[in-house]
Amino acid sequence: MDFLPQNITTYAEAYTSPESTLLHQLNRNTRARVMAPRMLSGHMQGRLLSMISCMIRPRRILEIGTYTGYSALCLAEGLTDDGQLITIDHNEELEDFARSYWRQSPFENKINFQIGLAADILPALNETFDLVFIDADKRNNSLYFDLIFDKLRPGGFILADNVLWSGKVAEPLNPSDQDTAAVLAFNQKIQDDVRVENVLLPVRDGIMVIRKL
Repeated sequence: MDFLPQNITTYAEAYTSPESTLLHQLNRNTRARVMAPRMLSGHMQGRLLSMISCMIRPRRILEIGTYTGYSALCLAEGLTDDGQLITIDHNEELEDFARSYWRQSPFENKINFQIGLAADILPALNETFDLVFIDADKRNNSLYFDLIFDKLRPGGFILADNVLWSGKVAEPLNPSDQDTAAVLAFNQKIQDDVRVENVLLPVRDGIMVIRKL
């Protein structure tokens, strides 16, 4: 994901509000103890997620892809007083790790962690969401978008992570690279969808911001 000039990234982080102590600990311990720490949203992206959530003041947030719970905490910062965040992940091995940090936050009782395959869980959710964050297996981005679109209120937002895919989206496609092909197809799908407005932010690994019309 580190394909932007390092000096620009360092400068941008220096002029971004710092993580809380709890988020800093979660960030550090994820990198020290958990496999594939590059999946963590991290400082700057986490502050962006928090900023967007605080702008929207969502009552219901859906997160697809929990990992160690960092992004859930960031998104929860903008919830209304009666708000709830539902986060879905198939990896039950990280549940205790994530919950140990949620318990130290003001948001423990606002986070509903559902373990299983998102494709199985999403159709059964009887909620109307204000904000959705898609950050799971990239080959199913389009499926997740389709499954949640009718559950998103008009004017609601979807954020999709990793839409630059380490810069591979701007390179010639290797026919065997199914992940990059899926990201390219998802980006084109959103661009062509007349039901939404969208902007691709070149932050970290790319975030597609989608607003339902």
